[in-house]
Amino acid sequence: RNKRGITLNLNSPDGVALAKKLVSLSDAVVENFTPRVMANWGLDYENLKKIKPDIIMLSLSTMGNSGPRKDYTGFGPTVQAFSGLTHLTAYPAGPPLGPGTAHADHVAALFACLALLGAFEYRRRTGEGQYIDISQVEAMASLLGDAIIPPKESAPSGVYRCRGDDRWCALAVTTDDEWRGFKKALGNPPWAEDKSFATLTNRLRNKKALDDLVGKWTQKHTAEEVMTLLQKKGVAAGVVQSARDLAQDPQLEHRGFFVELDHPEMGKTISDATPIRLSDSPPRYTRSAPVLGQDNGYVYGELLGMSQAELAQLKEQGVI
Repeated sequence: RNKRGITLNLNSPDGVALAKKLVSLSDAVVENFTPRVMANWGLDYENLKKIKPDIIMLSLSTMGNSGPRKDYTGFGPTVQAFSGLTHLTAYPAGPPLGPGTAHADHVAALFACLALLGAFEYRRRTGEGQYIDISQVEAMASLLGDAIIPPKESAPSGVYRCRGDDRWCALAVTTDDEWRGFKKALGNPPWAEDKSFATLTNRLRNKKALDDLVGKWTQKHTAEEVMTLLQKKGVAAGVVQSARDLAQDPQLEHRGFFVELDHPEMGKTISDATPIRLSDSPPRYTRSAPVLGQDNGYVYGELLGMSQAELAQLKEQGVI
């Protein structure tokens, strides 16, 4: 959203020349190639500084810009495997599965955003640019500290099947106060008063039996009913939502999480908004994701001042 898209063949000398012209107008350059690629094009930080001394350059490679594996390539699933996340995502005694999305792509991008903000502030104070080297693997690995820390135990805890086709609710009872609220939400069934479940220690010791009893209750209710009943009693619980559920979620709708944008090929499209809410400068969504080369005319024509004839020639030569 709100981005412009161009095409540019950097394997062409004319393409590299165009890139350098764009650098002269830019505050920052962000790239996620392996380290050797930008250097091969002559677009590494040392060369970019000669064009614009206060330029900020951020490299977001798989392994970082140094070390024996610096030239390794990778995508989200590869980064997740290297970082240890895939190892943590599996059924007991089963093979590593990994998360269902390219989680690393989003995590690394957030680190990059924070780094850029810091570099912009440094330049505001000193007038100097700098080079930022981020390893996507390190960005992911920095979030996995819980893997070596004993987790806070709770019982009942887990994802329980509910009434309906493939409907589930996640819940966790971590304290005895929450257990009392949990029992009230269930209507104080006789089994819940059993001494086997009176304390957290006992509930952990008898977790299998407890899970079976809780599961029998949840399967009599919809996931939404389970969540609502437990939340009203102060117990953490949430529906396991599908993509369709998210699109129809009343909380997200109330918060304006989904916005409608015009796309040049698909027409009206629905996109997710930023989760950040700024009181005095709320975000505005004016552009959907661009199609390939959609903004060549604006970037090369208006920003770089190139004529239509020049653009046509570059297109014919395969530069743009």
